[in-house]
Amino acid sequence: MRGPAILMASVTPAAPLNKTPLNAVHRALGARMVDFGGWDMPVEYSGIIEEHLTVRKAVGLFDVSHMGEIEIRGPQALALVDRLTPNAAGRLADGQAQYSALLYQQGTFVDDILVHRIGPEHYFLCVNASNQVKDYEWIRSQNDLDAEVEFASDRYVQLAIQGPRAVETLGRLTKTDLSAIRYYWFTRGEVLGAPAIIARTGYTGEDGFEIYVMPEEGGRIWNAVLEAGAGYGIRPCGLGARNTLRLEAAMSLYGHEIDDTITPYEARLGWIVKLGKGDFIGRDALLRQKEEGVRRRLAGLEMTGRGIGRDGYRVFDGGRDIGWITSGSPAPFVGRNIALAMLPVDKGDAGTEVAVQVRSRMVEARVAPTPFYSRK
Repeated sequence: MRGPAILMASVTPAAPLNKTPLNAVHRALGARMVDFGGWDMPVEYSGIIEEHLTVRKAVGLFDVSHMGEIEIRGPQALALVDRLTPNAAGRLADGQAQYSALLYQQGTFVDDILVHRIGPEHYFLCVNASNQVKDYEWIRSQNDLDAEVEFASDRYVQLAIQGPRAVETLGRLTKTDLSAIRYYWFTRGEVLGAPAIIARTGYTGEDGFEIYVMPEEGGRIWNAVLEAGAGYGIRPCGLGARNTLRLEAAMSLYGHEIDDTITPYEARLGWIVKLGKGDFIGRDALLRQKEEGVRRRLAGLEMTGRGIGRDGYRVFDGGRDIGWITSGSPAPFVGRNIALAMLPVDKGDAGTEVAVQVRSRMVEARVAPTPFYSRK
């Protein structure tokens, strides 16, 4: 889920990299592979810019099988999900999904997640790759209810088909009526005869689907999607383009815009916090922060001087260090150098002039509205 400035190989000797079931497929296609959080993943095939623009204009295919899946079942499955997350899982209908989070007592992020309601006693969580073991252990540690928690990542290959031609592409491989699936809804169906969860979700700012199938079906379906989308200009896409796409759409990335020091209100994700739903982990801290007000908040930046604001670069106001860039890169579709940054609230209004330290020099920037790109 990260771009080329983020996806750097670990400098610490580590255990052999994890591999998705499609690893050999990516290597056969000539993908450039990198160590991403302990996973051997494709960062690009034909080039990040080409892949980015293909998703914006046509359709791209991503292997995101490194993501984690955790299933919660039982009579008190909803009670456990509602305890763990700030969003109102009780409002979900069967076949509906929501963006949410796992929080610590201090209101900061364990992780950001997708919650899918399969049934009243069955919830399916999609979590970040590097956090999946941590998330599973955290959920287990908070579970004293009549609910079973299953680490299910090994049972799924996850493919993302994203872009304005995603419906036509996937539609050639399934009898499921894709037009009936609303945004952030999903259904059980088949893709090429293989059982699948088909969700209208994604991490690119485009329309599209994320499908979950059995690992042994992954390679066959990957190749079929590329064949089905050939007439629409499909490309296989790597994590580099996934990062630049989500940045244009101002979507948060764990370890950057959100982590165990940042709250939803600071990350401009207050809309996932439903204080009125009842108690949940982190509620007291978030209620207190809402009453007192936040001192810092995520903001968009547009570089107006010659330079690229990269992750971790410091932001200045009149020579005073006021914050840092959480994610930054060139934006291939909008044609600007953009960034997200954690800034004091009084410096977060659109149009505010600031400077970014790019190596040894100061480069002009200004606060910009987000998202930088919206398909609407």
